[in-house]
Amino acid sequence: MRILFVAPEGVPFSKTGGLGDVVGGLPKQLAALGHEVAVFLPRYRGTKIQPTVVHASLSVPVGRELRFPSVVGGFKQEGVRYDFLDDPEFFDREALYGGPSGDYPDNAERFAEFSRAALEYAKLVWRPDVIHCHDWQTALVPIFKQSLYAADPLLAPIPTILTIHNLGYQGLFERGVLGRVGLPESLFSIDAMEFYGRVNFLKGAILASDWLTTVSRCYAGEIQTEEYGCGLEGVIRKRANRLVGILNGVDYSAWNPETDAFILARYSAEDLSGKQVCKHNLLEEFGLPAGRLDRPVVGLISRFVDQKGFDLVVEAAEEILAEDLQIVALGAGMPVYEEFFRNLAAHYPEKVAVRVAYDNALAHKIEAGADLFLMPSRYEPCGLNQIYSLRYGTLPLVRATGGLDDTVEPYDPKTGEGTGFKFDDYTSDALVACLRQALGVWGDLAAWRRLQARAMSRDFSWRASATRYVSLYQDAQRSRIPAAAAASVDIGSGDASRASAESSRKG
Repeated sequence: MRILFVAPEGVPFSKTGGLGDVVGGLPKQLAALGHEVAVFLPRYRGTKIQPTVVHASLSVPVGRELRFPSVVGGFKQEGVRYDFLDDPEFFDREALYGGPSGDYPDNAERFAEFSRAALEYAKLVWRPDVIHCHDWQTALVPIFKQSLYAADPLLAPIPTILTIHNLGYQGLFERGVLGRVGLPESLFSIDAMEFYGRVNFLKGAILASDWLTTVSRCYAGEIQTEEYGCGLEGVIRKRANRLVGILNGVDYSAWNPETDAFILARYSAEDLSGKQVCKHNLLEEFGLPAGRLDRPVVGLISRFVDQKGFDLVVEAAEEILAEDLQIVALGAGMPVYEEFFRNLAAHYPEKVAVRVAYDNALAHKIEAGADLFLMPSRYEPCGLNQIYSLRYGTLPLVRATGGLDDTVEPYDPKTGEGTGFKFDDYTSDALVACLRQALGVWGDLAAWRRLQARAMSRDFSWRASATRYVSLYQDAQRSRIPAAAAASVDIGSGDASRASAESSRKG
């Protein structure tokens, strides 16, 4: 099978979050299973490649403008072909999606060009059996395909899969964006892309794609509820028979304490002595007292945003710091949380240290050197750091939501089993109670070592998830809806689509 990934980012070429890791890991495993895989990405300023020209000029309309980006790349890594859309005016920028003042104002046009170019690429350069799109930045691929390209005989048989990595990011724009990206005004309707007076790219793709996936089983159920559906729960419920939750895998070639090149000492479940070396090195790296290795270190690696539960951390800070522990935090995001951690470190210089940045090498050091890893998320589609933490014997302390609930087995004080610590209620009291439970187990070295051994034995590699994706691709091919029968799910047509949109209003 020939599988085309269309994504706004992918490791090792570009990354802002877990999406980049998925696009880095899943295609390689699909290739290892014997499939032909190509990944189509924008060429950003930070994309380090030799720009071999694959296709010198695509003709891509963006609203009333005709643009002529090229396709560069054409090389393979670990069996996967990589190609890049090269348009410096749109993508040669400091960051992927925006700067300190917010999102780039032309993001709709940038990713409209990218999405339409992906369809031209699928016709002219590398013809796939299935197109797998990711998040709102590629949502226009299925929308263009079902509208402007509906009669194209080359694209009609190819099913589209949309993976929703985080429903909180939907691609919301003012009504005038339809003309700017070349879509008909008729799509500004309740049964298409209209969403409370604005245009919603992700909503349109949910209606236009042949199949939908999310990045964990639990999250697939959560996004059908008012609490987690972000206003789209009604639309998603109407498409529930085409929605599958497939847990993200991780790349253990990059995240493994036995081989990790970023950490000072390697270690394994059988010999944890190197973890103590890594802990000492981590405390020195953050400028914290390194003489008390018997005191637990709590690690945090995250975007500093509400979704990640930092409002709970703020509420619970005094109670947390009353315990005999140290905290190391790495991340960036909302200024209020960046300032919170800076102030905390200033007031508790012996217990708290923060690095406001994105630093991959330091992230590895935290995973290896910390004892507990804190992820108190309000919602978490999948999460990867808790899975990395399991392999590093850094026991995760998480809220029971999304992929955190799917991957962490809570400690059972009666049996002593589990792989980490988990709380249900989204309250600071529940967080503190869970932390105190973890610290109580920390005091029992034998019990802690048993938990570490179980955590490090869990396998969340990509193979099982990739196999499920192959089955989904095959189902999508078999159930590709003929154009004449597509009205029940096509955007802008059909009673079922209209009912979906009306139901979303209830969210």
